[in-house]
Amino acid sequence: MTNLEELVQEINRFEAIISEWDESQRCVAVGLKRAIEALHKAALTSLIKSLKQESMSALRHAVTDEVVYAVLLYHELVKPPKPPLAQRIQTALEEVRPGLKSHNGDVELVAIKPPDTVEVRLIGTCNSCPASTLTLSQGVEQAIKNHCPEITKVVAVNNNPTVNNANSGLISPFSSKITSTWIKVATIDQVPDFSVLAVQIAGNSLILYRQGVTVTCYRNACTHLGSPLEEGKVENGIITCPSHGFQYKLETGECLTAPDISLQSYPVTIKDDKVFVKLQK
Repeated sequence: MTNLEELVQEINRFEAIISEWDESQRCVAVGLKRAIEALHKAALTSLIKSLKQESMSALRHAVTDEVVYAVLLYHELVKPPKPPLAQRIQTALEEVRPGLKSHNGDVELVAIKPPDTVEVRLIGTCNSCPASTLTLSQGVEQAIKNHCPEITKVVAVNNNPTVNNANSGLISPFSSKITSTWIKVATIDQVPDFSVLAVQIAGNSLILYRQGVTVTCYRNACTHLGSPLEEGKVENGIITCPSHGFQYKLETGECLTAPDISLQSYPVTIKDDKVFVKLQK
């Protein structure tokens, strides 16, 4: 029996039998299995070291056998094959895409230029956003390099779209024609003094900040990649995004990292110790 699939089926058959034993019997079987695996791994490690010193071509030839490769892979003595470069780049872009889309933006792959360069295009509000350089370097570029160590340059290609009031679109994703209403979101005692309280109201994720009897409210999303701010460190009235370090003044929503952008704010009023926020619906 040399076929890899048949060998695996045989192993699975015995594992299924052992799974029906009582716990003490299974422990003995598992202990024996681990001891044998440790012995095999030690022997294979020594064999590989010898082959590397004497004949790398022989080692490469041996690994082409599917059974040999499967055993070495099981013992983590060879690296699993990497997906194609284009596939890994798309995986990286999918990681950052939700944050970009939360601000009506996106990113697309333009070109792969061997050996080390990738061209991308920031689209939507991300293309003209004042924070686009940081979005590229801290978000898109870092994600691509994490998945593709061979890539050392990520270049943004500007397609020069016509965008009106781009910064306004970034900060406020809601239409101005939509009506608004005041909604109770908390009591003033629920908002910790000089700290933030995260609330979910009518499909909106918000953070409330209190300084004495004054409460401000913002969308719970960093203007950089849309990461939640609620876990960010608050110090001296400044909150730091836990994902990439963007800082904001909680009194005004002003971004200290990229001054041309601000947190999306909501009107607040307090009545009888109840905090109301004006939301669009």
